[in-house]
Amino acid sequence: MPSDRLPPLNAIRAFESAARLGSYVAASRALHVTQPAIGRHVKNLEDWLGVQLLERTPRGVTLTTAGLEFQQAATQALKILADAGSRVAGRQQERWLRILCVPAFASRWLTPRIDALRSLRPGLKLAIEPNASFTSVDARQADLGIGFGLPGEHSGVFLRMIKPPVFPVCSPTYLAKLPNKALQVQDLPNCELIHVDDGTWWNSWFAAQQLPHKVRSHASHMSNDIALNLAGRGHGIALATEVLVKHELADGSLVRCTDAQVALESYQVLTPQQQLSEDASWFIEWLNQALREEFPHAAVDQG
Repeated sequence: MPSDRLPPLNAIRAFESAARLGSYVAASRALHVTQPAIGRHVKNLEDWLGVQLLERTPRGVTLTTAGLEFQQAATQALKILADAGSRVAGRQQERWLRILCVPAFASRWLTPRIDALRSLRPGLKLAIEPNASFTSVDARQADLGIGFGLPGEHSGVFLRMIKPPVFPVCSPTYLAKLPNKALQVQDLPNCELIHVDDGTWWNSWFAAQQLPHKVRSHASHMSNDIALNLAGRGHGIALATEVLVKHELADGSLVRCTDAQVALESYQVLTPQQQLSEDASWFIEWLNQALREEFPHAAVDQG
């Protein structure tokens, strides 16, 4: 095919990324270029084709009819090129991606999906280091981090993905032993609360429920994963998110104590001060999409 019949490749990549991710901001992060550059590439492609492909909205971009048709072809063409490039360059050798991750998310959500990740990205190996206290990522230590926290708690935040509601859970056995089975928020401070810190997380949750009661932990600090395991064994009530206890709520081994819930922290991707590898960029995109699709009600607006 004559080259003058081919649209500019950079413009196609910018358009395909913006269309797939839903915004120029997300596309600029994925391709490591500025947001105005994405806009210029899309405009150049629209001028080349003579049709409008994307419509800007306050929440991002949407595809026109012509844009949807072109996106499907562009996505398929770019995948063919990427697959061919991987084969020619011999990129099927093992590649390691080092990830710092809050422990409960690592054990309860990420590691059960390792096999699926391997099938989607042949040759990629994950080295997951559970870490409950990291606030930034050093390139000498990891390629990226998955944290859970309030705005400002972490540095080097690349992306905020979801902000799931936090709610109290316990085992059916523990709930059955309580004098009042229909627990209200104000009843919780008198129950056996399982802490992951000195009481700060519970107190933040109570404050969000307009409850001035302050509680303190009388046990050593533990990870969310251990706290939820203790709750499942009937030792008390722990705070949880659907991300961590979706399966337990489904099989009945954990139950919600009250209907009260509040979104406090968000799951965030942290990156070091250096350009991301192709594998890291791919993993971040996969992780963000997977979480948003599974928990759409908790998705953080990325604008």
